[in-house]
Amino acid sequence: MVETTDEWIVSRTGISTRHIACPEMATSDMALEAARQLLANRGMSPGDIEVIILCTVTPDMFFPSTACLIQDKLGAGRAWGFDLVAACSGFVYGLTTAAGMVISGAQKNVLVIGSDTMSRILDYQDRATCVLFGDGAGAMLVEATDDGSSCFVGFENMVDGSGGDYLKMPAGGSRMPSTHETIDQRLHCVHQEGQQVFKYAVRRMEDMCKKLFDRHGVSADDVLLIPHQANKRIIIATAEKLGIPEERVVINIDHYGNTTAATIPLATADAVADGRLKQGDLVLFAAVGAGFTSGANLWRWSMPASHGAK
Repeated sequence: MVETTDEWIVSRTGISTRHIACPEMATSDMALEAARQLLANRGMSPGDIEVIILCTVTPDMFFPSTACLIQDKLGAGRAWGFDLVAACSGFVYGLTTAAGMVISGAQKNVLVIGSDTMSRILDYQDRATCVLFGDGAGAMLVEATDDGSSCFVGFENMVDGSGGDYLKMPAGGSRMPSTHETIDQRLHCVHQEGQQVFKYAVRRMEDMCKKLFDRHGVSADDVLLIPHQANKRIIIATAEKLGIPEERVVINIDHYGNTTAATIPLATADAVADGRLKQGDLVLFAAVGAGFTSGANLWRWSMPASHGAK
């Protein structure tokens, strides 16, 4: 499709394989499967869920929200919910929002899903972007603890709207509705200025994480870093600046590529499965995305003794 090689892709991004959804599969389908697996692992029914936060930039359609579609397909009749649009920072924003709901006492069970079908908005003539993204979904359940204690340590979220032009899908909204011209000009696809995004991502992720460390008396030696999987070079550069050795950084971009809002839950699932993330560990989630959005969360990892990840 474009002039490139496996060596070029791996050396610049760290990506070896990706997953592409079949034509009949949409964002809600992947999200639904992630939610079902999570509930099965947790031993809960859809009726236990009170809120669904669906983090995505590739909804099934503009409206109704994809969270509504998932609520219906899942059979979560008690749940209300909404889509959260913050690009690659979406899942971190979703966790922050869910934590606030639970800590306030307003809700007891909040399902946070990151799901994106990025293959549908790629320009396969643009080598700078078409090699980066994959499709995927992952989910976490944020629950109230029996004793009222909190596993949520803190967060640092930010928006810098001056960077909006560096990573965007220009057409399709009210500013530039769909026309023959916008389709011919490939304006319904991801457009990115890679160097600007790279520099901002490294600088901002370092800054956010250090602020969290200082605010909560945490050092780089205390945490397992699970960052957004945008580019292996960004991840390594950020870890080096923070003083976190690579063995305490979860990297799985080589298997999935950049799945946008799904990268952090997918990486977390891998970390739990291989024993790197265990009960009581201090875990740091960090991401930068289009907007520019950015976010970091500190959690004391907790999961029920006989069930799946919480």
